[in-house]
Amino acid sequence: MDRVPIAPQSVDAPLTRSAVFLVLAVSDDADAIETVRAVLADLDGLIKTVGFRELKGRVSCMVGIGSRVWSAVTGGDQPAELHPFREIVGATHTAIATPGDLLFHIRAERPDLCFELERLLLDALGASVSTVDEVSGFRYFDARDLLGFVDGTANPVGPDLPESTLVGDEDPAFAGGSYIVVQKYLHPLAAWAALTAEQQEAIIGRRKPDNVELDDAVTGQKSHKTLTTITDDLGEHDILRDNMAFGRPGSAEFGTYFIGYSGHLWVIERMLERMFIGDPPGMHDRLLDFSTPQTGSTFFAPPATMLASLDQQPDAEPEFAGSTTADASLGIGSLNNSGFSTTHPPEGPDHESSSA
Repeated sequence: MDRVPIAPQSVDAPLTRSAVFLVLAVSDDADAIETVRAVLADLDGLIKTVGFRELKGRVSCMVGIGSRVWSAVTGGDQPAELHPFREIVGATHTAIATPGDLLFHIRAERPDLCFELERLLLDALGASVSTVDEVSGFRYFDARDLLGFVDGTANPVGPDLPESTLVGDEDPAFAGGSYIVVQKYLHPLAAWAALTAEQQEAIIGRRKPDNVELDDAVTGQKSHKTLTTITDDLGEHDILRDNMAFGRPGSAEFGTYFIGYSGHLWVIERMLERMFIGDPPGMHDRLLDFSTPQTGSTFFAPPATMLASLDQQPDAEPEFAGSTTADASLGIGSLNNSGFSTTHPPEGPDHESSSA
């Protein structure tokens, strides 16, 4: 029998003007699992239903499945690195863990297209799910965040994109899939605006007007750009960010929704450890003084071919993997002498020449 080609989901979909980030919890019963399977298997059909109404709208939707419901939904083992978001406790700031079984990352050039696809998805899922978090994001001017800096400059392009974002032969059963981490951050804009432009640039590691990189600090306090650059003996490890601004000025709510795609979950986790714990420990990312995380969840985006076959899974009693929240936390006491968790491959000499 010929092997069915592996088709990834649309990780490489173009960055758009609008997005919806929808995190759902799945009800703990067999009927809910059956409904979820059917909807995910027909996801491509729903995308086409909405996208056909505006061919220039570039409608796409990535779906991620959390570890708690992975086996129940897919009927199989979990990807090698998939686990709930692990809380990271630094001396000053904490990356909190929050529940989430399903993530829908909806992208389009128009907000009404995102709205329509979200509406159809929730109608189809019905009582099988409940909403944990829902954020409508927008592209802010020339891809800047609400702090005024260009966001996602270091995203991989060309052949580097699949190399950075998709699982390969190291976990062949899940080749073509991608790990996803999401966090919703809120910004105290008045406090940020009280800083000088030079102070802001030192925190980010780039010039504000033209986005040019500043020199990396060799010792002492490092910039956000430097702390989120991950290297080892194999070189630099990139991730794909498709962050979006969101907010309600009338409620003084201003934020950034972080979403990172990677072929290796440990890369994003190490970025967060360096931010929240610091390098060296105790010297956290100063951006966190102006960016407070409200959520933290981890998912795996299976290949599109796996999604399309979910409704062919035999009916079985669902088995859920423990809590909907984190199963562990990373505090200063859990770190080894290098300042990082021992759950990741050892890191080689720091190379601080990339950007966030």
